[in-house]
Amino acid sequence: MPQWNQGRERIDAFMARGAIERVPASREAAEAELARARTHLASARQLQDTDPEGAYTLAYDSARRALAAVLQNQGLRVTSRGGHVTVYEAVLAQLDPPLGSLLRPFNRMRARRNEIAYRSSEAPAMTAEDVAADVPKVLALIEVAEKAIPNMPRY
Repeated sequence: MPQWNQGRERIDAFMARGAIERVPASREAAEAELARARTHLASARQLQDTDPEGAYTLAYDSARRALAAVLQNQGLRVTSRGGHVTVYEAVLAQLDPPLGSLLRPFNRMRARRNEIAYRSSEAPAMTAEDVAADVPKVLALIEVAEKAIPNMPRY
């Protein structure tokens, strides 16, 4: 099994504060999560013209599921104390470098999705073009997860 060093201190810190917990490591569960991510992304594409807000939420959730799959495969799960930002930070700690440029759009999407969900009357309207612009970034995140999962050591 490969030695795990990159991001280990950060994961340990998340665990110490209760933002991440151990769960049974499961490649099968991780792959099921990736399948849900791909389904959500396909749904987002179908809805982007008629319901851009809903489509963006689905696209974001697709990206979140892909990153969570990486952690699931390692035997890690973010708790409600950690929230979605911890999913991003935990995977980023382990994969940047070299993959930070592919992972970073997630954090911007998370902030935009929060605007839609929690401050929709103040947030700029979501458009089909906004969704279409981020779909390739979500697909890249799914592909990063698919490639990383077989190579990431268990916690």
